[in-house]
Amino acid sequence: MTSHAPEINHHRGGSGEPLVLIHGVGHHWQGWLPALPLIETHFDTYACDSPGFGASPPLAPGIPATIPNYATAFEAWFAAQGLDRPHVAGNSMGGAVAIELARRGAARSATAFSPAGFWTPRERAYCQRSLGAVAAIPRPARPAVRAALRTAPGRRAFLAQLIKRPADLPGELAVGDVDALWAAPSMAAALAGFTEYTCAPLPPEVTTPVRVVWGDADRLLLARTQPARARKVLPRAEHELIDAGHLPASDAPRAVADAIVSTARAAAPDPHAG
Repeated sequence: MTSHAPEINHHRGGSGEPLVLIHGVGHHWQGWLPALPLIETHFDTYACDSPGFGASPPLAPGIPATIPNYATAFEAWFAAQGLDRPHVAGNSMGGAVAIELARRGAARSATAFSPAGFWTPRERAYCQRSLGAVAAIPRPARPAVRAALRTAPGRRAFLAQLIKRPADLPGELAVGDVDALWAAPSMAAALAGFTEYTCAPLPPEVTTPVRVVWGDADRLLLARTQPARARKVLPRAEHELIDAGHLPASDAPRAVADAIVSTARAAAPDPHAG
């Protein structure tokens, strides 16, 4: 497996048991920055750019950019890095990847923030269209978008679907996020890969602690419908609703860190720790 491990750009910091952070479609590892100092207090943290996003190259030619294939890529990367079943936490597409890693026994614990896969076909198409529209903003219009995102009113206008309190996000982080989305070579392919994906129940033999956390103001993977489905599909998981939007690290960094710590504490101790 290690010979086929993808190249994954990542930031590493903190100390403790290993934790891998996986962002959502169109994002990059810097999306975790508001919560990262709190998370790194507890974990040896690897904040990753998924293949085809941020500074990571896409999956190998011929491998579709689907959630199961991203899980396979991260599983191979864990082995290449010498990470034996790290804790994982992911947001949106990354949340679905985290659940799939738990399904495979590749994660010690899995915390999924607003994970993909609990949608109806109509809700999934709404998500694809919404993010696809941002990706399709023509180059001549992008400087105006960047300028707007550097202002609090502009962030409220552009980011209300994703963040509950967009004015609180620093303008340069917002600009960095949209630039990462526009530059991502796998954006369209990953959005297309959503079409066949629905999260399935975890088999009884999977004992990995899983926590599903939704922002109560999520307007992309809708908080009014999808958390209830997640409870039905994953009845043995812990489920939590927090004061946040779809990108909770921006709205509620303390709640994000606390959720990851709580999930990790429910896992069997790392036999290699210390």
